[in-house]
Amino acid sequence: MYNPVAFSKPIIDMRRFLRLLVAGCAMLAASLAHAQLTIEITGAGANRLPIAIADFQGESAVGQDISAVVRADLERSGLFRLVPGAVTLSESAPIAYDDWKGRGADALVVGSVLPGAGGRFEVRFRLYDVQKGTALGGLVYTMAAAQARTTGHRIADFVYEKLLGEKGVFSTRIAYVVKSGARYELQIADADGVNAQTALASREPIISPAWSPDGTRLAYVSFEAKKPVVYVHSLASGKRHVVANFKGSNSAPAWSPDGRRLAVVLTKDGGSQIYMMNADGSGVTRIASSAGIDTEPFFSPDGQYLYFTSDRGGSPQIYRMPVAGGSAQRVTFEGGYNVSPRISPDGKTLAYVSRNGGRFQVTIMDLATRQTQILTDSAKDESPSWAPNGRMILYASEIGGRGVLAAVSSDGRVKQRLSVQAADVREPAWGPFIQ
Repeated sequence: MYNPVAFSKPIIDMRRFLRLLVAGCAMLAASLAHAQLTIEITGAGANRLPIAIADFQGESAVGQDISAVVRADLERSGLFRLVPGAVTLSESAPIAYDDWKGRGADALVVGSVLPGAGGRFEVRFRLYDVQKGTALGGLVYTMAAAQARTTGHRIADFVYEKLLGEKGVFSTRIAYVVKSGARYELQIADADGVNAQTALASREPIISPAWSPDGTRLAYVSFEAKKPVVYVHSLASGKRHVVANFKGSNSAPAWSPDGRRLAVVLTKDGGSQIYMMNADGSGVTRIASSAGIDTEPFFSPDGQYLYFTSDRGGSPQIYRMPVAGGSAQRVTFEGGYNVSPRISPDGKTLAYVSRNGGRFQVTIMDLATRQTQILTDSAKDESPSWAPNGRMILYASEIGGRGVLAAVSSDGRVKQRLSVQAADVREPAWGPFIQ
């Protein structure tokens, strides 16, 4: 007989009950409408690149300092050190390289905001290598005043990629659920927690949000019908449709990399088992059979495998099976509790939650060498979610009895904490690159 105690962790009794009810999905929570996440940097990289971001000439005309957005993005990445010294420089201004070297800068960003046609604005910027005395590039964006923050994120992404050689994620979005009193909200915000918008509000729990690969839809589980039902929600139209409302529990949706299919966990035929279906809910097919509980499916980036959590061996562990059919192989062997598998975008690293001395912590495994590393020092971690560039992992935790989000870099050095005042935040999902 299945022992629910063996498959749960003591965060909140009700959340543990819901985890069992939806076959292993962690309980999400929600908050007051439009509450913003605040980000606290709790750890930074060992060798941060010193960079100066000059105030953009004319940016006061749009009511938002674009240069401040760029600074905040780069600083919270934990990989840059901002060089102080307030100065305004346009993108066409001559650069005093020796002066910036004296200030300790390795790189410099300058820019201008100019009025354009139809009430729009033209944002020009350039990035310089101060040490070499050369320009590294720049772009021109045309925007409305309301798009100033978005433009700042795009500039930060450009700078990040030019200097570090990998794509930035400042223009991406995150989804999460906040709980305030008896109200739950599924919210979507910029990666820095600003511009939070409510996709769904309910007096019943909302759990397991999952982004479609193109970032246009969210799959999630809602208890509005007094039972777990899987929905797919279009972010552009705000409309949604039911994709799984079978007898018993419907939970843990996961998108295939091509966005055409979903893996879900259903109990319609007895125990919790993994099924495949089309994104519209048609073509439901059971892809595995187990005497235990199989849950938390997640596709490999190439779409060939499903990683999932199962207690078929006596304790919750992570397994892998071919999507096309075949036997499951156990992946985790260290410890008696390993759950919530999430594969990095490059397919090389597995992130999951492991129990270590009574603490539930985000852990990673190099799939080639099987070496593992615990990334967090907290005790009640849940729901890891990779940034689309594979640099950071967003997850839920609990601090002082309240649910918060946190992020940690894949090397464990860069750390952030995201929270909403006087509310619980749970079950994060980091969206894909903006198409």
